[in-house]
Amino acid sequence: MAPAAMTFAGSLADARPAPFWLEDPGKPDPLPALAGDERCDLLVVGGGYSGLWTALLAKERDPGREVVLIEGREAGWAASGRNGGFCAASLTHGLGNGLARWPDELAKLEDLGARNLDAIEEAVARYGIDCDFERTGEIDVATEPHQLAELHEMHEKATRLGFTGLDLLDAEAVRAEVDSPTFLGGLWDRKGVAMLHPAKLAWGLKQTCLDLGVRIYENTPGLRLAASGPGIVVRTPYGRVLAHQVALGTNVFPSLIRRVRAYTVPVYDYALMTEPLSAAQLASVGWKRRQGLGDSANQFHYFRITADNRILWGGYDAVYPFGGKVRAEMDHRPETYLKLASHFFRCFPQLEGLRFSHAWGGAIDTCTRFSAFFGTAHGGRVAYAAGFTGLGVGATRFGADVMLDLLSGERTERTELEMVRSKPLPFPPEPVAWAGIGLTKWALAKADANGGRRNLWLRTMDRFGLGFDS
Repeated sequence: MAPAAMTFAGSLADARPAPFWLEDPGKPDPLPALAGDERCDLLVVGGGYSGLWTALLAKERDPGREVVLIEGREAGWAASGRNGGFCAASLTHGLGNGLARWPDELAKLEDLGARNLDAIEEAVARYGIDCDFERTGEIDVATEPHQLAELHEMHEKATRLGFTGLDLLDAEAVRAEVDSPTFLGGLWDRKGVAMLHPAKLAWGLKQTCLDLGVRIYENTPGLRLAASGPGIVVRTPYGRVLAHQVALGTNVFPSLIRRVRAYTVPVYDYALMTEPLSAAQLASVGWKRRQGLGDSANQFHYFRITADNRILWGGYDAVYPFGGKVRAEMDHRPETYLKLASHFFRCFPQLEGLRFSHAWGGAIDTCTRFSAFFGTAHGGRVAYAAGFTGLGVGATRFGADVMLDLLSGERTERTELEMVRSKPLPFPPEPVAWAGIGLTKWALAKADANGGRRNLWLRTMDRFGLGFDS
């Protein structure tokens, strides 16, 4: 092993192969599993953000509604407890993706997203959810000249459309915020992103649901869903739930509605967490305003500082398992950890000697349009939302509102959106999906190394509104 690689490996020597967030001492005890039969007005399947927000909002809309939530493991165990803690207002995976797909309703989508983020902040305060919520914004940084040009173009488009709160930063200005020799400039979204502790948000939502009267059963996966007279029955390992309506918030896990499964694939994303920075180390990077950051490459990194002054560093590799199955052995990938460590010290050479305390991975529900899709089944008695593609910390609350709107049968400003009424293109079956995703990843890496120029394959994908992201 080369000396540099040995240094990077040494920084990982003490890293626990476990999600940092889920080891917080405030983690609640698991709730009992369902044994026997349950009856309710609304059954929510899934105890991540999507399901928890749906249960909470259902009780806010109608406190008398009987709501049951079942979760296959423990609330927040999967993506909701493993992500980077970037809670974004965007519902469209960024302004560029929104412009490309829904230009005529982008103003409405941006407004709904801003209101949704405000509502999350208000709920965190009203219910006393201690999740280190900080409305710091996020800076997209350029580390290559072509990325700088792209940020200038996006700022011009946003300004022309009347969107405010985006500040263009030159190299000196961005390095005054967070100092890295790799930063050439940045685009700072001052209002549209908050940083938080993702697991604490999930646990706080769980407790709020319990306080509002939601009955929650953990270690209770939904196995099968079928019509039962005027309602729906969902079978579990030790019982069943009979409900008038069902909301599915299972996201990356196989949907109980079989026809929905082709619209998402699991993509594994990985992250490192450092030990806490000393006062001198923190001074060497600045970061006084604690923004989230992400670079502008196709194979991008995201990074942020935590409440106790650690740095989370994640992204870059997006690994699709052949067959599209969620597998526990994919949760760790040492070769990716080593790659991420090398990239970290290239970005922050002044932090040489810092060590990583945790390393982990998890699956993201990716769809071909990079943002959530919605629908109903069984005559409108079942609603679903999925495909958040790594942007679910904030957008899942919006998705919960959409599912409840769809179940109510009422026309709302959300259900009238083309984004809500349309679906992404499904992924093809294997082995075509494996080959296509592999070719796309190769082409994206080539574009990063070639001044951002997209080859014929990527241009064809763009033309048909297809893509691959995490």
